Amino acid sequence: MTLEEMQALVDRGPYLHWLGLRVLALGEDSIEASATWREEWVASTRLMQTHGGILASLIDFAADFALVSRIGHGVPTIDLRIDYHRLAKAGDLIVKGQVIKHGRQFSTCEAQIHQEGKLIASGRGTYITTPAPSA
Repeated sequence: MTLEEMQALVDRGPYLHWLGLRVLALGEDSIEASATWREEWVASTRLMQTHGGILASLIDFAADFALVSRIGHGVPTIDLRIDYHRLAKAGDLIVKGQVIKHGRQFSTCEAQIHQEGKLIASGRGTYITTPAPSA
């Protein structure tokens, strides 16, 4: 899958489009994207902190789409664990996803979010990669 094809796939999803995702790099088992900051992401106006749910969504996106590079389509998430390392302030974010283990039934992937070179959040997801039954 090319970078342009992956971006087209991302743009088809209304939520992913709303997150302002731009695919920056693509490998066989990895993806890197930027997320354009939006005021609606703010959880605390006093701190101008990005909501943890947005960060969790970005982790899930990058982990899932690292698999898309290999198998050509999105897959359902069955488990997701997020670690928050520091506050994400107002500003764009970089998210990187990597396949850890690709299996016939289940796959495991990890992702990290960075802002201004600092690790903001990381996580690991498990995804169903069993082929869909024929129609």
